[in-house]
Amino acid sequence: MKPADYYNDRKFCPTCEDYVYYLQSTTYSYCAECGDQVRLFSDEDWESFHASLKERKPKGGRPRKDKSA
Repeated sequence: MKPADYYNDRKFCPTCEDYVYYLQSTTYSYCAECGDQVRLFSDEDWESFHASLKERKPKGGRPRKDKSA
């Protein structure tokens, strides 16, 4: 995995429908091409990200206590 690089960092612009360079403010990020608000992932990438997290999440809860003791 490559370390984060300021010059190659991009976010998804729903208007441009692509990962674009962006301008960061204190609250939001905006597309450098069209000026629309951008987000971290596209809808498809967001779904696959959450699906991969669910696969890694351990199933079940705490182990049961042994009542024979």
